[in-house]
Amino acid sequence: MKKVYIYSGFERFWHWTQASLIIFLAVTGFEVHGSLSIFGFEQAAFFHRFASWMLIGLIAFAIFWHLTTGEWRQYIPTRKNLRAQILYYLSGVFKGEPHPTEKTQVSKLNPLQRIVYLSFKLILVPITIISGLFYMFYKTFNANDVIVIRDIPLGTIAFWHTLGGFLLMIFLVIHVYMTTTGRTPTSNIKAMMTGYEELEDEEEEQKINRDEA
Repeated sequence: MKKVYIYSGFERFWHWTQASLIIFLAVTGFEVHGSLSIFGFEQAAFFHRFASWMLIGLIAFAIFWHLTTGEWRQYIPTRKNLRAQILYYLSGVFKGEPHPTEKTQVSKLNPLQRIVYLSFKLILVPITIISGLFYMFYKTFNANDVIVIRDIPLGTIAFWHTLGGFLLMIFLVIHVYMTTTGRTPTSNIKAMMTGYEELEDEEEEQKINRDEA
């Protein structure tokens, strides 16, 4: 095994900050809906709006970072090893079988992760943010005729925003669980904290294969 620098400083900052904001938005969102009582309705609504703007700003910086560094290529879907990856998560991981996809500095995500994370970024997050902005500025838009959305019932907007919030929570729970399927149950989390991950030494592996042959 050898230590490889996989995750940059910004990537780790973005990952943990985004996760923290989503959790905080979920807590304050539940209180706005009356399911919790921590800050009080007015404070919870204020914190929810404030955290939402922080998340939007973080996403804007993340988009800029992905485009300027070329990291957006990490999310390009591929069918290579896709079936093997699905079978691994369904049964192989419980049998101790080797991971079908090798992680490298230029290919951090397996084929299933590429599809899931791309859907997260292009579908789930936009639905939640756009519906949230409509919900936040609904009366302002109607009063000033900036955007005509009076034909969209407020209940419909609230439904999509709530649905997006619940899906984000489901994604987060599954994501945390999937982190335990690495080389060790905590290796993926440790890598996202330090930036370094222990990967197979390809040269050493080739040497072993030659010796066995």
